[in-house]
Amino acid sequence: MSDTHLDLLKSVAPDDARAVLALGSRRALPSGTVLFELGAPADHLYVIDRGRVNLTLPMQVFGHDEDILVEERVSGQTLGWSALIPPHRFTLKATTQIDTEVFVFGRAALLDHFAARPAVGYAVLGNVSATVGQRLQVFQAMWLREMKRVLQFSRGAGEAK
Repeated sequence: MSDTHLDLLKSVAPDDARAVLALGSRRALPSGTVLFELGAPADHLYVIDRGRVNLTLPMQVFGHDEDILVEERVSGQTLGWSALIPPHRFTLKATTQIDTEVFVFGRAALLDHFAARPAVGYAVLGNVSATVGQRLQVFQAMWLREMKRVLQFSRGAGEAK
């Protein structure tokens, strides 16, 4: 995949993008692989080269564990941004849905590279911020939908009295 199609490296000059990619390694993951768990230490950031990863929120539903789908990430998209954002704990669970290949970047290598090249770090962290902002919008939409359901239910229960 061309580095210009990776959301992590959007607006990064081609030579600088290649230098960032050189910090990572490729990892092939079979379908059903758990890339990271909710609450686990986030030491690595990932970019999907090919494949599909579901980001889920594990929770108890009617007495059994369920992974509630929050978002699906596909080729070119970043996941595991928690590696760059304190407290460096993953906020969701990531599971491959098909055979997937990712670029894996260690936090320390990225931060060292950004310290030596602040303009690259600024651009990449701006791209990570866009990913975080998108996630917040997803959670806001989920929360609003749930609040609407709760309010409709409570109004309906009040009218039944």
